[in-house]
Amino acid sequence: MGKGALMNWTLEVVIVPVSDVARAKEFYAGRLGWHIDHETPLPDGRLMLQLTPPGSGCSIVIAQGLTDMPPGALQGLQLVVNDLRAAHAELLGNGVETSDIVVLGPHGQRPSDLGDDLDNVGFLFFTDPDGNAWAVQQITARA
Repeated sequence: MGKGALMNWTLEVVIVPVSDVARAKEFYAGRLGWHIDHETPLPDGRLMLQLTPPGSGCSIVIAQGLTDMPPGALQGLQLVVNDLRAAHAELLGNGVETSDIVVLGPHGQRPSDLGDDLDNVGFLFFTDPDGNAWAVQQITARA
C-alpha cells in the first residue's frame, strides 16, 4: 500500500470468557436472539460456539478455557442500535436485566426523559450471567 492508501481493519470476532457454555448459549442465543454460526466440539470434550448479533459484522466466541481472562472479565463491549427505547423493551421482554436508559453529556450521566433525542448520547447497560459487561448505544446516522 502506498502512502495515503488506507488499509481496512475489520473487527470480526471477540472471545467472551464464560464459566458455563450451556448457560451462556441460552443467554446469547435464547434471550438476546443472536444467531449461532457454529457449534464446534473441541478434542478435549469442550464445546465452542460462535454467535453473531442480528445485523452485526462481528461475532463472539464462547468456550471455557479459550483465553486467560477469567469469566466475567470482559468489560466495555458496545452494541449499537437505531432505537434504544425499542431495544430496551425487547431486552426486558426477553428477561434480560438492564439499566435504565441514560444520557451521557457534558455534565455527566443522567436518566433519560421521554423527550430526549438519544442519538449518539443514549445508552443502556447489561451483563451476561458471568458478569461480562455490555453497553448499548443509539446511533441512527454516522457522519
